[in-house]
This record gives sequence, structure tokens and C-alpha cells, in this order.
Amino acid sequence: MSAVLRDAWTTVVPDMDDRHGPLPPLMLALTVVTGLVDAFSYLVLGHVFVANMTGNVVFSGFAIAGAAGFSLAASLAALAAFAAGALAGGRLAHRVGAHRGRVLHLALLLETTLVLAAYVIAQTTATPHTGAVQYTLIALLGLALGIQNATARTLAVPDLTTTVLTLTITGVAADSRLAGGKGSKVGRRMLSAGAMFAGGLAGAVAVEHGGTALPLLFAAVLLVATTIAAFTLTRSDASWTKPL
Repeated sequence: MSAVLRDAWTTVVPDMDDRHGPLPPLMLALTVVTGLVDAFSYLVLGHVFVANMTGNVVFSGFAIAGAAGFSLAASLAALAAFAAGALAGGRLAHRVGAHRGRVLHLALLLETTLVLAAYVIAQTTATPHTGAVQYTLIALLGLALGIQNATARTLAVPDLTTTVLTLTITGVAADSRLAGGKGSKVGRRMLSAGAMFAGGLAGAVAVEHGGTALPLLFAAVLLVATTIAAFTLTRSDASWTKPL
């Protein structure tokens, strides 16, 4: 148990001399953002995700089969927007990839702008969001989370992809001492899963008991804070800033 707690602690309060320096807690914050935004998209925009693309591929199959409540057009729109965002994030990373802190900061500026725009639209339009408003929100959020995922891929902080938890949860079980492994990184992996759970829970509670746009406001506030934190890292010349 002490090893798990130590691993979790060093993720939240990392060693600045570590290969990934201050990046792990920022990746955790972005994982919370994922939960918030996907809670909004699934509960408010219909059965569609803007961050977890595996779900949209499956939902497309459901829609083609005629299952109620699923839209092929919405799933494809989310997939297209996410891919476009990932393309933009990839181009950004390749252009300024010599400094990981600058890559993160610039990506967060774009993501924050897109999520704030989505919040303004969601807050100022009538619910339920349908038609052009629905697809505009899907496009903005899909672009934002595509940029986030491409950036997380570039930064490559182990077990903190900010979105995909399947391999993370697999690692918790498959690498455990019960399975014959070393039980390494359990604390970090559990934090990653917990961060997305917390974001999803907070987003769902906000939608059900607050306002439908509230998850996007929470996500935007968290992104602004993370962007400011990332800005302070752009001047660092520590070893963690070097590309992998």
C-alpha cells in the first residue's frame, strides 16, 4: 500500500528532475477535463462522445443497426472533428516540438479557446441543442479534444494519456503482483482512472442539478488554470523539456 501511495504522491507532486518533470499533474487535470466534456456531450448532445472515439465507432454500428437514441451523423461528425483536431495538434507539435512545455502551452491555448466558445454557445442557446447548434458544439469540442489527445501523445507521459483508460486499467491488473508482475505504477494508473471518473461525475451532477452548460464552464476554468501553469514552464530549460 505504501508503494501505491508513494507512486500516487509522486504523480501529483512530481520530482522536477524526473524525465517528465512537472507534466504528470497537468495531464491529470486534462483527464478531468475529458470526463467533464464527455459528460456534457453524451448527456446533452445525444449519445455521442467528443473525446473517447472508441465509443463513437461502436455507436455508429448501433445507429446503422437501428438502435434507438443513436445518430450516425453525430458520431461521424465527432470522429471527423476529433481527427481534424488531432491533425492540428500533430502539426503544432512537429513545428514547436523542441520544447515540451511550449508544445503543451500552445495546445492548451487552442483547446481553451475552443471549449470557451462551446460554453458560450451552449449557455446562450435554447436546450435541447439540435440541428446546427448541436453539430457546432460537437465540432468545437471534438477539435479541442483532438488537439489534447495529439498533445498527450507527443508528450508521452506514461499512463497519462488523458483519454484512453482501457490499457491503463489493463496495466493495473496485468502488472499486479497477483498476476506475477511488479505492481508498478498502480498509484498513477488509479489516479488517472479516478480523475476521469471525477470529471464524469462532476459533469453529470452539473447537468442534472445545475445547468446543462455547467460542465463546459468547469472544464474551461480548469483549462485556463492549466494553461497558466503551462506558461510558467515555457521558460524552463530543464532536461524534461527535451523531446523524447
